[in-house]
Amino acid sequence: MEEMTAGELQATAQRLMMEAAATLERAVARIADQQVALAAEAESQVCRIVATVETQREAELERKLAQAEAKIAELMASAAAQPAGRKTLPSTMTTMLAKQGVVMDSVEAGAIDVALASLSIEQRIAVKSELIRAGVLNPADRG
Repeated sequence: MEEMTAGELQATAQRLMMEAAATLERAVARIADQQVALAAEAESQVCRIVATVETQREAELERKLAQAEAKIAELMASAAAQPAGRKTLPSTMTTMLAKQGVVMDSVEAGAIDVALASLSIEQRIAVKSELIRAGVLNPADRG
């Protein structure tokens, strides 16, 4: 073996240190690249998870909204089907109409006019108003 001088040893050591430093720099750069790639992948997975959760939540909210709208429509339909007032006549009015031959199952404006002909105008108006309020007579048939 050849003997190396102190200068040669120092130069060799310097060269080895430079190569080691360059190798370490490449390793650090590779690790940094891997870390960036892993961070990007993790962020992508988190975004997909969040999107899935949001989609499920949106679907649940849309389902609840549809149920609420259906319930509102059902309530509005049942409210429209119910008459907005009294459906029966006072017994005195029913008795008076029955004496004149008016049957309360199917009331026609003409039959009411004939039955109320003997009353004064004020009384006819009062009777017809009561019939309209009770829902027996149509407001268009007021006459």
